[in-house]
Formats: sequence, structure tokens, C-alpha cells
Amino acid sequence: MSATDPFPGRPERISALKAALAERIVTLDGAAGTFIQSYGLDEAGYRGSRFGDWPSDVKGNNDLLILSRPEIVAEMHRAYLAAGAEIIETNTFSSTTIAQADYGMEALAYEMNVEGARLARAEADKASEPNRPRWVAGAVGPTNRTASISPDVNDPAKRNVDFDALVAAYGEAARGLIEGGADTILIETIFDTLNAKAAIYAVRALFDELGFEVPVMLSVTITDQSGRTLSGQTAEAFWYSVRHARPLSVGINCALGPDLMRPFVADLARVADCYLSAYPNAGLPNAFGGYDETPSTMAKHLDEWARSGLLNIVGGCCGTTPDHIAAFARAVKGVSPRSVPVTLPALRLSGLEPFTLAR
Repeated sequence: MSATDPFPGRPERISALKAALAERIVTLDGAAGTFIQSYGLDEAGYRGSRFGDWPSDVKGNNDLLILSRPEIVAEMHRAYLAAGAEIIETNTFSSTTIAQADYGMEALAYEMNVEGARLARAEADKASEPNRPRWVAGAVGPTNRTASISPDVNDPAKRNVDFDALVAAYGEAARGLIEGGADTILIETIFDTLNAKAAIYAVRALFDELGFEVPVMLSVTITDQSGRTLSGQTAEAFWYSVRHARPLSVGINCALGPDLMRPFVADLARVADCYLSAYPNAGLPNAFGGYDETPSTMAKHLDEWARSGLLNIVGGCCGTTPDHIAAFARAVKGVSPRSVPVTLPALRLSGLEPFTLAR
């Protein structure tokens, strides 16, 4: 790595982020989908003027709002920043060619990432203070395809995506996020470790091409109380599979509420020799598809996590709102961050389960 990062102020912000994580628990934002759904947008609301004659339905494509209704996305960022979020995520969870194929919008994926990062960067800069910057995490979602699992129960070998296609999609998304001004790349809601490895490979290859890098953050989703990802790994096994990425942070998000997520956060906090993030759902969906955990009930859980030494970064996933984030920020204020453990050299392997060779 020898090139200079051309984006103004980013190297300084990255240094400040690392310093902040060493000193305190840093607050991440909350759910984008929950905020956007509160607008009750219909088909026309998603299309805006630019996509009025788009040939397929686009309702539900939240990432499209970056281009069709940027004022909504900007308002979301402002609301979370005002609530106390120090890191805001770009609204680009599905801004890959693979995910946007559902809407025939593959050609727009790169633009979504660039503009999504620019929107978040502008609002973060407005909210920054001289000695307390606000950071932008470039969100890279898992896509709606899985490289490890067959989509056909009658054909276990069948796949609807391959590693090279994932690498191309993730690499394009990451390039756009960096161009737009993201401070980190957040590969999140990882349900298939092979997908995550494709994303890591794509990002590292991009860094080699650019000649500079930004921090990488990883966040896995444990799909149920079995304590495993969709592709079958435990949290510890997942960590051993991705540790080579040398991430700034690793953590768990989505799928579970704070009560059910805690043991898996503790498992990961015990072994991960980097910073630890957690952003749970506001409980499990109820019969109406909503979420029942209130800001105060969730904050009680996260306060306990923080005081138990489990957290470096805390935020919210599905069902959380600016009110939740404000409560989380209050709950962890002044609580010492998790100490990153020092791990002794050993041969650590993983399949579905972790394996450490005794010395």
C-alpha cells in the first residue's frame, strides 16, 4: 500500500475512530427499513420523478430511495445522528448487482453506492464536532443468494450464484462506497460464510488496486437459538473462518432480540482479538410483523452487556428507531469498553465447529 487516500479528511477520521474505540463504547445507528417504512410509501413514492416510467415494480426497494427520494434517506441519517449515533450506515444494504436484479436495476448499483455514501458523508460532516467526528460505515449486505446452500432440496449440488459473481458484485459495491466517502466497509448480516469470504476477497483485491485501504467491519447473523449461521457455523467457528481479514471489528446483528442474542455475543467476545459490535433486533417479529422491544427494555439488556465487558460498538437492527439509539447511547455512556483479548498463537481451524490444536 503506497498510494495516498484521495478523499479529504478520511485518514484523519479513521485514526480518530480507532482512538475512540480504544477509549469508549461507540454508538452505531438503527434500522433503515423501519425508518423508511414509517413513511408508508406506495409505488409512486418509491419511483419519484426519475423512475416514473420504470418497466417493473420498485416498491420495497429501499436502496432506490438514494436516487429517487434522497431527502428521505438524508432525514434518516439526521435522525440517527441527532439521537446520538456516532457511526451511521449507508442505505446500501441491497446495492449490489445481484440484489438489484430483482428490479432490473443492476446497472444502477454502483451509482447507489456512490450516492449513498455521499448522502451519509454530508450528514455526518454536518453533525461532526471539532473533537468528535461522525463516521460513515459503507454497508454491504449479504445479497439474496447463498453460495453454500442449494436452492433445490432435490439437487444438493445446485447453486444460484458462484464465488466469482459474488466477488464482482461486492467489489463494485465497495468501490462505490469508498469513492463516495465511506470511512469503513461494513460487511453485515452475514448468513453464509462463503459469501462473506467472497466479499472479503473482493475488498482486499480492491485495496491492492487502489493502493490504500479503509477499515473492514464484519457482522454475522445467528439465525436462531441453535447458535449457528444459516450455513451452519457457530459464532466461534465463523470467527476462525474470517479472522484472516484482520477486521477492525466483528460482531452479531439481526435475527434475534437482545435476550436471545447475548450468549452468542459472549462467545464471540471471548475469542475475537479485535473490537466487538452488536446490534440486535427489537425482539422477534410479533404476529403482525412488528417488534415489541421498547427503547427502555432493550437499553436494560445493553447496559448489562456493556457492564459485563462485551461491547465496543452498539446499535440496533430491525425494529429499532432513533428513540432506541438514544436510549442505547445513554445506557453505555461512561461505561468502559470491552478489552480486546490477547490470544496465544495456536492452530485454529473451523468447519461447522471450531477446532484449536492443543499445544
